[in-house]
Amino acid sequence: MPFQSIEPRRLYRQIADQIRGLIRSGEFSAGSRLPPERDLAKQLGVSRPSVREALIALEVEGLVEVRIGSGIYVLAASGRHDEPPAPGDAPAGPFELLRARYVIESECAALAAKSAKKPQVAAIEQAIDEMEREHARGRHPLDADRMFHLRVAEATGNGALVHVVKTLWEERTGPLYQQLEHHYDTPGLWESATSEHRAVLRAIGARDVAGARAAMQRHLNMAYKRFSKGWGTLQ
Repeated sequence: MPFQSIEPRRLYRQIADQIRGLIRSGEFSAGSRLPPERDLAKQLGVSRPSVREALIALEVEGLVEVRIGSGIYVLAASGRHDEPPAPGDAPAGPFELLRARYVIESECAALAAKSAKKPQVAAIEQAIDEMEREHARGRHPLDADRMFHLRVAEATGNGALVHVVKTLWEERTGPLYQQLEHHYDTPGLWESATSEHRAVLRAIGARDVAGARAAMQRHLNMAYKRFSKGWGTLQ
C-alpha cells in the first residue's frame, strides 16, 4: 500500500472539521443552535479562542451564522458557499496571528525607539493622524492602521522585519480575521487602538526602548482581549 503524505493541520481547522461533520451528518440541522462556545471548548478539551477561530472559519464557509447576544446557528444548505481550504492551505487563526505579532512587532517598536530618524517618527505620527481623520469621517481606518505598523517596522532599518510585518498584515486582512473583527467593529474599538498607537509613538519619539516594547505589547494584548470578549455580552 503506498503511503500518503501527512499534512499538519491547525487546531482550529481540526475543530471546524469536527463541527462540519456533525452538521453534514444531521446532528445539527439547519436553523438549530450550536452549544455555547464555552461548552464546546470543554467537550473538545481545547481553549475558547481555538473554538472561536473554528466557528469564524465555519461562518466564512457559510455553514453557520454568529448572532451576537443569541448564539451560533446552522445555516440552510443554500447559504453555504465555500469549501474548506486544503490541509496545507489553512491560514493562521486570528488569535494565533495576534500572538505572532505580539512577539515580532513589540521588538520592532523597541528597535525603532533605538534607531528611528526624525522623518520616520514623523511618518509614524502621520499614519496615526490619518487613522483619526478616517475614523472621524465614519470610515474604516484599516489602511492607516496597516501603515502605522509598517512605518514602525521601517523605522527599525531592517528590511527583513518590514517583509515579515507585511506578511503578517496580509494574513490580518484575510477573511478569518476580517470576519472576527466584524463582530467587534465599533467606534470604541478604533478609539482605543488609536490611543494605544499614540503611546507607542510617544515611547519611540522619546527613544524609550523598553517603553516602546511595552506599549506595543499592551496594544496587541488589548486587541487579543477585545476579540476574546464573549459574544453573548455584545449587543
